[in-house]
Amino acid sequence: MKIVTRTLSDQAFEVIRERILSTRIPALAPIRQDALAEELGISKIPLREALARLEQDGLLSSHANRGYFVPALSADQAEEVFALRLKIEPEAAAAASLDANEEQRETARAALASLEAASATDGPGIVSLNRAFHLALVQPGGRQVTAQLVERLHVLAERYVRKHLEPEGRDARADNEHRAILEAWLARDTRRVTALLGQHIALTLDDLRLQLNDTAVAPAPTRSSSTAASAKPAPRRFAHAK
Repeated sequence: MKIVTRTLSDQAFEVIRERILSTRIPALAPIRQDALAEELGISKIPLREALARLEQDGLLSSHANRGYFVPALSADQAEEVFALRLKIEPEAAAAASLDANEEQRETARAALASLEAASATDGPGIVSLNRAFHLALVQPGGRQVTAQLVERLHVLAERYVRKHLEPEGRDARADNEHRAILEAWLARDTRRVTALLGQHIALTLDDLRLQLNDTAVAPAPTRSSSTAASAKPAPRRFAHAK
């Protein structure tokens, strides 16, 4: 049995990540590290570690004189990320369906069940559960490089997935598409897996093109902009790891 210790940096990473994905931290608003560290009850060292990780994941950007801020959603980035997913993910999932053992098939079933449960209650972490389901479809077969590439693309896509799910009915449509993909994957129907997953990704990108073209350009960041520390329902402090 392994004991996993969640460090202060890990906890800060998860809280800030959820605030970014839920848009509680507005795009281009500067993150005031002093105020945020005080709110979370941690020093600036683990906070900076968390912010650096979020920048690596593409959820934050930084400038020398402005610090960290959430980059605005970009139609160009969405095109690039989803185009790469289209090139890699459908065929990877089809190949993995042939290699999956019963434990891995059960993992995929459980991943979809968790995603659907969160979707039904509009629960937190939907985009993370969406990523877990898609990764469960490509991981069997030991193609580690491919799985890592798909995971990286999903991390970059998460804010866009959240944006895509905003209109009413999108979550139900996604659930239906996921069920059809999983059914084909469990049946080891590689041709159908490739077609359905490709269509799923392409339709998401089509929707995002419309959504992002309709989005007004956000103002440039200023020192008076709202911050991560001000966009909060209540103070939250972490238990220090032992």
